[in-house]
Amino acid sequence: MIRTLIQLAKGGLATPAELFPDLPEYSRGLPMVTDARCSGCGDCAEACPTSAIRIGAAGEVALDRGRCIACDACTGTCSTGTLAADRRTRVAALRREDLVLTNAPKRIADTPPPAPGPLRRSLHIREVSTGDNATDLEIGASTNPIFDGGRFGIHVVASPRHADALAVSGPVARAMREPLLRCYDAMADPRIVIAVGAAAISGVPWEGGYADANGVEAVLPANAFIPGSPPHPWYILHGLLLAMGHPAARG
Repeated sequence: MIRTLIQLAKGGLATPAELFPDLPEYSRGLPMVTDARCSGCGDCAEACPTSAIRIGAAGEVALDRGRCIACDACTGTCSTGTLAADRRTRVAALRREDLVLTNAPKRIADTPPPAPGPLRRSLHIREVSTGDNATDLEIGASTNPIFDGGRFGIHVVASPRHADALAVSGPVARAMREPLLRCYDAMADPRIVIAVGAAAISGVPWEGGYADANGVEAVLPANAFIPGSPPHPWYILHGLLLAMGHPAARG
């Protein structure tokens, strides 16, 4: 036992002091829209497998991160640098429209600072997976000693009766709608819904198919949206803290 304690003391802290650091160079993260002028060639929109990019007549670019699977096809084909890799990890949003980035003159307003609420100091989460194992693993990673969601009072619970938040991963196909609603109905107020990952936000790449897998908002209104496919644990923690109204989410 003593040798074990000595070894743990030598190892130091696993949790980094800095919150939401930029991703390392080897990780491309999500794409972003820069101020570089777009040529209007449309190569990026054609390369995108989930129709996350729209090009206007005057070269306006709209990038919907809620539909982005981070495949890097758009940044690889953009010759003007209008689309580039974004390694920042504060990428979640409280409103669906705030996931749409654009270089149009009229930009989307920033999400207002979260108001203090009853969940600010702790959040108990019941996760419902509707078919996105990669995102499920990243949600689990957000609670490990490196990211340590527990330091913010964030805990994953087994029963919806003990939960404040319903974290949904996957595209929510028809067969999962009733289990999802039953889980939500078992939660006490106040309760929130968090869409974790692009599949949960918009159903990509399965939307429009025979299974009606069109994302969580086809069933329940969401209070926070965490992009990525799968989202990085820092993305997940940012979204959870935003939903809590925690000041650390604003930086």
